[in-house]
Amino acid sequence: MTSLLPALSGANTIYGAGMLELGMTFSFEQLIIDNDIITMVKKAMEGVPVNEETLAVEAIKAIGVGNDFIGHPSTMENIDLPSDPKVISRDMLGDWEKAGKKDLATAAHEIVVDVLKNHVVLPIPADRLKEMEKVVKKADEAFAKGA
Repeated sequence: MTSLLPALSGANTIYGAGMLELGMTFSFEQLIIDNDIITMVKKAMEGVPVNEETLAVEAIKAIGVGNDFIGHPSTMENIDLPSDPKVISRDMLGDWEKAGKKDLATAAHEIVVDVLKNHVVLPIPADRLKEMEKVVKKADEAFAKGA
């Protein structure tokens, strides 16, 4: 079996974010989830720093090989190094249950509602808009000439 990493190497866009049913349906919630996944893949492709802290050298010495590192503070301090999801929960089961056991679709929906309610679209700066209008005008003129 071949690795997917060479296929993803250098990718900066993954087609289909937010799409369901082969693109026949679009979901804002799926877009939020896909964005988290895409961001994590891109972050993983950047690599992870390797040093005494990220290798948890002191934790290994203190806890001992073969023991539980999941609850150790150094694990939680470094957990976001490979990626930092905004909607996918990395809480321990008990913590997730205490927080209300919110599933991924519900968490994504809450973000969608917040964005639709609170997002403010900033106007395009006048100088940039003027340059964009020049490009459109040039294209329109070329089209009118049949070029």
